[in-house]
Amino acid sequence: MDRNTIIAIVLSAIVIIVGTTIQATLFAPDMTEQTTAVTEEIIASEEIAVATSSAAQAYGKTFTAYGEDPSTTPFTVENEVLSIVFDPVGATVDDIKLTQHLTEGQPSSFLFKDSDDVNPFMLYVGDDRTNPVDAVFDYEIKELSMGITQVTFSRDFITDDGDIFTIRKIFAVPDNDEYMIQLVVSITGKDGAVIPFNYDGSSYSINFGPQVGPEFKNMSSSYDYRRVNVLREDKSGKDTVKYDKSNNYVSDPSKPLDWMSLTGKYFVAIAIPETEGTVKEFSSTYRTYDSGVSQENYMYITRIAANSGEIDDLYSFYLGPQNAHDLALYDRAQDNIFGLENHRLKKAMESSWLSWLETVLKWCLVMIYKVIPNYGVSIIILTILIKLALHPISKKGMESTAKMSALSPKIEEIKRKFPDDPQQQNLAMSKLYKEEGINPMGSCIPMLIQFPILIAFYGLLNKNIELRGAMFIPGWIPDLSIPETVATLPFNIPLLGNQVHLLPILYTFSMILSMKITQQSTTSASGQEGMMKFMTYGMPIIFFFILYNAPSGLLVYWSVMNLISIGSQIYVNKKKKGQFVLEIQKKDEAKAESKKKKKRR
Repeated sequence: MDRNTIIAIVLSAIVIIVGTTIQATLFAPDMTEQTTAVTEEIIASEEIAVATSSAAQAYGKTFTAYGEDPSTTPFTVENEVLSIVFDPVGATVDDIKLTQHLTEGQPSSFLFKDSDDVNPFMLYVGDDRTNPVDAVFDYEIKELSMGITQVTFSRDFITDDGDIFTIRKIFAVPDNDEYMIQLVVSITGKDGAVIPFNYDGSSYSINFGPQVGPEFKNMSSSYDYRRVNVLREDKSGKDTVKYDKSNNYVSDPSKPLDWMSLTGKYFVAIAIPETEGTVKEFSSTYRTYDSGVSQENYMYITRIAANSGEIDDLYSFYLGPQNAHDLALYDRAQDNIFGLENHRLKKAMESSWLSWLETVLKWCLVMIYKVIPNYGVSIIILTILIKLALHPISKKGMESTAKMSALSPKIEEIKRKFPDDPQQQNLAMSKLYKEEGINPMGSCIPMLIQFPILIAFYGLLNKNIELRGAMFIPGWIPDLSIPETVATLPFNIPLLGNQVHLLPILYTFSMILSMKITQQSTTSASGQEGMMKFMTYGMPIIFFFILYNAPSGLLVYWSVMNLISIGSQIYVNKKKKGQFVLEIQKKDEAKAESKKKKKRR
């Protein structure tokens, strides 16, 4: 393999790696009083329902649930966007559905779990995750005046030396279209008893997991993922979002955190302690399995030990889409029902260095969609508009290609003149291009300019919640954010899997044809022929494997861009080649006449 071909492969690999990884109003009501009222009402003392579970230990003491077990039947609380199934066993949540985000026509499961998995919001003694408080809790549901449904779980427990204490877990679910819920963990000793919750300097831990939905069979870092992120301020006060690659995260006590999130492709769970100075540690666990939930990511918040007779801790949990509008509600108190502010939840959104371009493309798509309500058609129209915007640049490249095509006889003459000397061929070709005012790389410049747009389109279509489930062609491309599938094979094809996607095949052929038409006249010295063949056939094939499971919308964009380029180049070649041939002939005739005049002298 010649040196130029090796260089082309290395440069192409660099391009591929970079491309795939670089991926209120003035008169608003004052919510301060409302916030205080909501918090007080949530934490307010309730009449204790004396209502057994496995024994738990703390301070070396064993305690058990006191009284008769109430009903274990789960029940559902809904608002405009959430449907939450509460479980009296452990006072936990058994299921969460997002009613405004559908999967195959049904509300999406925000919580992905097996029947054997521990429910989210389970309480553990200290930081011992083998020691859950999984008693059956009594519960009461009531509507608060602030437009919030309150679910109060309570249970009395008795220690081995006869001390009685009460655990309450009070959930607040807004009745509107917010994805934030709140949880109060209240532990109270009776008759002045010190609550026995203390284990190695920790009072209790609360969990969320095992996984954010929707259901999946395996994870792919390019097209689906679950990541644990945390937000903290650095020494200068600047926000820093840390992604823990191992997903087994333990916070540094010297670097306080604002929140922890479990982030997926479209949805995110964010755990936010609202009671200051109570968090000992944020942590997460990561496990993989061959069946069931193949990747689990539990999050935990551990509270510091409290040697007192009472604990009242408030937490907020955002359980919803990665959507800037919904996340931004918790930056200003007047925008949300709980009066929360300065939570900077938008920092949890996965974004790239081209997020600004994604925003521009999304705005354009939405504007087109309002006129023609089909995102596939919108992508095609936007592709045409982008091509028109790039026309002044691409026109020069296409004319350069046409001019090189007109120079074919001279190129062949140079090859015949230096058949075994590639270096002399290159020198002669460079001189010819310089004389004719041709930039051999002119056809590559539009492709380089399009590359950031391609990356931005990838980010937009791969993880933008508004485009999830966007239909193009019923029966073929029902969702532009995922690969289309025309057949499922009973066996796996190496590197591809068992699903047959038609769009990557169409894209590859369109790219090969586009490259052939563009490069057909750019082959110069024999040393460059291998590089040109690689660019024409090798690059499209490499991208075929890389983009085989890419979002359909991305391949629609690129295929249409290729087709427009093919048509444009054919038109320019047909229109301009003859013109350039005549211009070259006139130049040659002028040069010949000039030489004759010099000889006569």
